[in-house]
Amino acid sequence: MRDVVILGSTGSVGTQALDIVRANPDRFRVVGLTAGGGNRELFERQVAEFAPAYPGFSSGLGEEASIAAAAIGCDVVLNAITGAVGLRPTLAALEAGNTLALANKESLIVGGPLVMDRAAAGQIVPVDSEHSALAQCLRGGSPDEVRRLILTASGGPFRGRTADELHDVTVEQALAHPTWDMGPVVTINSATLVNKGLEVIEAHLLFGVPIDRIEVVVHPTSVVHSMVEFVDGATLVQASPPTMLIPIALGLNWPDRVPDTAPAVDWTRPETWDFFPLDDEGFPAVGLAKRAATMGGTAPAIYNAANEVCVEAFRQGRLAFTQIVPTVASVLMHEDVPLTPGSSLTVEDVLAADAWARGAAVGLHEAGVARSSSTQGGN
Repeated sequence: MRDVVILGSTGSVGTQALDIVRANPDRFRVVGLTAGGGNRELFERQVAEFAPAYPGFSSGLGEEASIAAAAIGCDVVLNAITGAVGLRPTLAALEAGNTLALANKESLIVGGPLVMDRAAAGQIVPVDSEHSALAQCLRGGSPDEVRRLILTASGGPFRGRTADELHDVTVEQALAHPTWDMGPVVTINSATLVNKGLEVIEAHLLFGVPIDRIEVVVHPTSVVHSMVEFVDGATLVQASPPTMLIPIALGLNWPDRVPDTAPAVDWTRPETWDFFPLDDEGFPAVGLAKRAATMGGTAPAIYNAANEVCVEAFRQGRLAFTQIVPTVASVLMHEDVPLTPGSSLTVEDVLAADAWARGAAVGLHEAGVARSSSTQGGN
């Protein structure tokens, strides 16, 4: 029996994690639940059903409750919070010695060396489907046998569209992802390909592979979740129908699998896997993320924070879809950008850079500085 804390229990990953717990009462026991936002009714139903020793809800972002819950003595903390607000709970879980099932990629990306320096070997288990796939494939060889990590991207709702066709994209269209059911911020990030850029940085940090040996390939059906290419020419692939249940269950039970978590690929039926190269000019978010990773220090935090502001502005109708990535680029390349190197990075540095980037992004998009005619695509 594993004692589990779930941070962000009312979101997409959090609710699916509770589905797994519900289906496996002999494996998992919920000892902590936290959530923020406006879905108090759902949270109260979850608390009534699972009776955690520590329930914490905030009508805001819920950071303090999540920090406290992450430090509870338990077997695994699932950080399913969305956004950079997940950083302090991530650090709290690691400092308490808990295994961290990480769905909140932003905390790793903005914290970078802060997070990795606090983590013991094997203490962080990735829950993103791509990074869970990589972790599974990496079991097939030693680190010095790895040539490349290859993350798959579905192409999202706008795959193949030109810049002109994206100019008047609506929020509803950006949220209509063809293969994945995710929260609104992640879904829009997938439509701009920022999500894949964040995942490249995450893979670099988690697995210690240089950024120039991490590639993205477009795979519309999302059956192959990622691949590892080895030095002898072999490539290991992790494949399953598009569902988050498998990586969530692995995160909760790592390194062991949970039987019957989700249906497998039906090999009695014809199955075609198509792969297409990523158009770096058409999808600038990935290249920009690699640049931020190479800059290091606070640069990934600035990339992430500026994007969060731009996504919210797009959702509110104050910024065009095609202006999201150019605005992020303008913030990252700003002459006053506060770049603290990773060797001396502190939590205060990260939070200050995050705040600066948010202010700079607001100023840029309100002034209408960012203009773009570049094509953008999806997860």
